[in-house]
Amino acid sequence: MIKSMNALAMALLCIVGMITPNIVPGQAANVDLPKEKQTTLELYVTAMEAYHKWKANPEKVMILDVRTPEEYLYIGHAEMAWNIPLLFQTYNWDAERGYFSMKPNTEFISLIKTVFQSGDTILVTCRSGGRSAMAVNRLADAGFKNVYNITDGFEGDLVNDPASVYNGQRMVNGWKNSGLPYTYKIDPNLMVISGFK
Repeated sequence: MIKSMNALAMALLCIVGMITPNIVPGQAANVDLPKEKQTTLELYVTAMEAYHKWKANPEKVMILDVRTPEEYLYIGHAEMAWNIPLLFQTYNWDAERGYFSMKPNTEFISLIKTVFQSGDTILVTCRSGGRSAMAVNRLADAGFKNVYNITDGFEGDLVNDPASVYNGQRMVNGWKNSGLPYTYKIDPNLMVISGFK
Protein backbone atom coordinates (compact mmCIF):
# COMPACT_ATOMS: atom_id res chain seq x y z
CA MET A 1 0.00 0.00 0.00
CA ILE A 2 2.76 2.47 0.97
CA LYS A 3 4.77 1.54 -2.16
CA SER A 4 1.78 2.24 -4.40
CA MET A 5 1.14 5.56 -2.60
CA ASN A 6 4.79 6.57 -3.11
CA ALA A 7 4.58 5.61 -6.78
CA LEU A 8 1.37 7.62 -7.14
CA ALA A 9 2.92 10.64 -5.40
CA MET A 10 5.98 10.40 -7.68
CA ALA A 11 3.77 10.20 -10.78
CA LEU A 12 1.75 13.23 -9.68
CA LEU A 13 4.89 15.26 -9.03
CA CYS A 14 6.17 14.37 -12.50
CA ILE A 15 2.87 15.38 -14.07
CA VAL A 16 2.79 18.78 -12.41
CA GLY A 17 6.45 19.32 -13.27
CA MET A 18 7.81 19.50 -9.75
CA ILE A 19 10.41 16.83 -10.44
CA THR A 20 11.93 15.35 -13.56
CA PRO A 21 12.59 11.60 -13.49
CA ASN A 22 15.90 10.04 -14.53
CA ILE A 23 17.86 13.30 -14.54
CA VAL A 24 21.35 13.27 -13.08
CA PRO A 25 21.73 16.13 -10.54
CA GLY A 26 23.50 19.04 -12.21
CA GLN A 27 22.44 17.87 -15.64
CA ALA A 28 19.37 19.41 -17.28
CA ALA A 29 17.20 17.34 -19.58
CA ASN A 30 18.03 17.85 -23.25
CA VAL A 31 14.35 17.93 -24.11
CA ASP A 32 13.86 20.99 -21.92
CA LEU A 33 16.64 22.99 -23.56
CA PRO A 34 16.42 24.91 -26.82
CA LYS A 35 18.71 23.38 -29.43
CA GLU A 36 21.09 26.36 -29.30
CA LYS A 37 21.80 25.66 -25.60
CA GLN A 38 22.53 21.93 -26.06
CA THR A 39 26.08 20.59 -26.21
CA THR A 40 27.86 17.48 -27.38
CA LEU A 41 29.00 16.71 -23.82
CA GLU A 42 25.41 16.99 -22.49
CA LEU A 43 26.55 18.46 -19.16
CA TYR A 44 24.33 21.27 -17.89
CA VAL A 45 23.80 23.37 -14.79
CA THR A 46 21.72 26.41 -14.00
CA ALA A 47 23.44 29.53 -12.68
CA MET A 48 22.31 28.64 -9.16
CA GLU A 49 23.65 25.08 -9.48
CA ALA A 50 26.91 26.41 -10.93
CA TYR A 51 27.41 28.74 -7.98
CA HIS A 52 26.83 25.95 -5.46
CA LYS A 53 29.08 23.56 -7.41
CA TRP A 54 31.86 26.18 -7.40
CA LYS A 55 31.31 27.08 -3.74
CA ALA A 56 31.57 23.41 -2.69
CA ASN A 57 34.99 23.05 -4.36
CA PRO A 58 36.48 26.41 -5.45
CA GLU A 59 39.95 24.91 -5.96
CA LYS A 60 38.72 22.35 -8.51
CA VAL A 61 35.68 23.97 -10.15
CA MET A 62 36.28 26.98 -12.38
CA ILE A 63 33.86 29.40 -14.00
CA LEU A 64 34.54 30.64 -17.52
CA ASP A 65 32.70 33.68 -18.90
CA VAL A 66 32.90 33.73 -22.71
CA ARG A 67 31.08 37.04 -23.22
CA THR A 68 32.79 40.01 -24.82
CA PRO A 69 35.06 42.12 -22.61
CA GLU A 70 32.47 44.90 -22.86
CA GLU A 71 29.73 42.67 -21.42
CA TYR A 72 32.04 41.39 -18.70
CA LEU A 73 33.08 44.94 -17.75
CA TYR A 74 29.82 46.85 -17.95
CA ILE A 75 27.04 44.34 -17.26
CA GLY A 76 28.92 42.68 -14.42
CA HIS A 77 30.31 39.21 -13.84
CA ALA A 78 30.73 36.50 -11.24
CA GLU A 79 33.69 37.61 -9.14
CA MET A 80 35.58 34.33 -9.68
CA ALA A 81 34.86 34.05 -13.43
CA TRP A 82 37.65 34.01 -15.96
CA ASN A 83 36.87 36.06 -19.08
CA ILE A 84 38.05 34.52 -22.33
CA PRO A 85 35.74 35.75 -25.12
CA LEU A 86 34.48 33.24 -27.66
CA LEU A 87 33.48 36.09 -30.00
CA PHE A 88 34.36 39.75 -30.35
CA GLN A 89 32.01 42.60 -31.23
CA THR A 90 32.73 44.04 -34.70
CA TYR A 91 30.55 47.18 -34.53
CA ASN A 92 29.34 46.43 -38.07
CA TRP A 93 25.56 46.67 -38.17
CA ASP A 94 23.76 43.59 -39.50
CA ALA A 95 20.50 45.09 -40.79
CA GLU A 96 18.97 41.69 -41.56
CA ARG A 97 19.42 40.43 -38.00
CA GLY A 98 19.04 43.81 -36.30
CA TYR A 99 22.26 43.87 -34.27
CA PHE A 100 26.01 44.43 -34.49
CA SER A 101 27.76 41.39 -35.88
CA MET A 102 30.41 39.41 -34.05
CA LYS A 103 33.55 37.62 -35.19
CA PRO A 104 35.22 34.54 -33.71
CA ASN A 105 38.14 34.83 -31.34
CA THR A 106 40.65 32.88 -33.41
CA GLU A 107 42.86 32.40 -30.33
CA PHE A 108 40.07 31.09 -28.07
CA ILE A 109 41.41 27.54 -27.59
CA SER A 110 45.05 28.59 -27.28
CA LEU A 111 44.07 31.15 -24.61
CA ILE A 112 41.93 28.56 -22.82
CA LYS A 113 44.95 26.27 -22.61
CA THR A 114 46.96 28.97 -20.80
CA VAL A 115 44.47 28.79 -17.91
CA PHE A 116 42.73 25.40 -17.96
CA GLN A 117 43.82 21.77 -18.17
CA SER A 118 41.79 19.22 -20.14
CA GLY A 119 40.70 17.44 -16.93
CA ASP A 120 39.45 20.59 -15.16
CA THR A 121 35.80 21.03 -14.24
CA ILE A 122 34.75 24.15 -16.14
CA LEU A 123 31.34 25.80 -15.87
CA VAL A 124 30.82 28.04 -18.91
CA THR A 125 28.58 31.09 -19.00
CA CYS A 126 27.61 33.77 -21.48
CA ARG A 127 24.58 36.08 -21.62
CA SER A 128 21.87 33.42 -21.76
CA GLY A 129 23.34 30.02 -22.67
CA GLY A 130 23.85 30.07 -26.45
CA ARG A 131 27.46 31.21 -26.83
CA SER A 132 28.44 29.13 -23.80
CA ALA A 133 27.05 26.04 -25.58
CA MET A 134 29.18 26.90 -28.63
CA ALA A 135 32.20 27.32 -26.32
CA VAL A 136 31.55 23.96 -24.61
CA ASN A 137 31.47 22.29 -28.04
CA ARG A 138 34.76 23.98 -29.02
CA LEU A 139 36.33 22.82 -25.76
CA ALA A 140 35.02 19.28 -26.27
CA ASP A 141 36.58 19.24 -29.76
CA ALA A 142 39.87 20.31 -28.13
CA GLY A 143 39.78 17.35 -25.70
CA PHE A 144 38.11 18.87 -22.63
CA LYS A 145 35.65 16.40 -21.07
CA ASN A 146 34.22 17.91 -17.87
CA VAL A 147 32.71 21.13 -19.24
CA TYR A 148 29.19 22.25 -18.30
CA ASN A 149 26.97 24.78 -20.01
CA ILE A 150 25.35 27.24 -17.58
CA THR A 151 22.07 27.13 -19.45
CA ASP A 152 20.56 30.39 -18.19
CA GLY A 153 23.78 32.38 -18.43
CA PHE A 154 24.58 35.60 -16.63
CA GLU A 155 21.58 37.71 -17.68
CA GLY A 156 19.00 34.96 -18.09
CA ASP A 157 16.14 34.49 -20.50
CA LEU A 158 13.63 36.99 -21.88
CA VAL A 159 10.37 37.85 -20.20
CA ASN A 160 7.66 36.68 -22.61
CA ASP A 161 4.58 38.52 -21.39
CA PRO A 162 3.18 41.36 -23.55
CA ALA A 163 1.28 42.68 -20.51
CA SER A 164 4.49 43.11 -18.50
CA VAL A 165 6.56 46.29 -18.52
CA TYR A 166 9.55 43.92 -18.58
CA ASN A 167 8.46 42.09 -21.75
CA GLY A 168 11.50 41.35 -23.91
CA GLN A 169 13.99 42.05 -21.12
CA ARG A 170 16.38 39.46 -19.69
CA MET A 171 14.89 39.15 -16.24
CA VAL A 172 14.07 35.43 -16.04
CA ASN A 173 16.65 33.22 -14.25
CA GLY A 174 20.38 33.70 -14.94
CA TRP A 175 23.18 34.52 -12.50
CA LYS A 176 22.17 38.15 -12.02
CA ASN A 177 18.43 37.49 -11.57
CA SER A 178 18.96 34.55 -9.21
CA GLY A 179 20.34 36.72 -6.43
CA LEU A 180 23.86 35.34 -6.81
CA PRO A 181 26.84 37.57 -5.98
CA TYR A 182 28.38 39.48 -8.87
CA THR A 183 30.61 42.48 -9.33
CA TYR A 184 31.67 45.24 -11.70
CA LYS A 185 35.16 45.31 -10.18
CA ILE A 186 37.87 44.08 -12.51
CA ASP A 187 40.70 41.72 -11.73
CA PRO A 188 42.81 42.05 -14.90
CA ASN A 189 44.44 38.70 -14.11
CA LEU A 190 41.11 37.00 -14.80
CA MET A 191 40.73 38.59 -18.25
CA VAL A 192 42.64 36.58 -20.83
CA ILE A 193 42.40 38.49 -24.07
CA SER A 194 44.94 38.36 -26.89
CA GLY A 195 47.36 41.21 -26.43
CA PHE A 196 45.95 41.88 -22.96
CA LYS A 197 47.79 39.26 -20.96
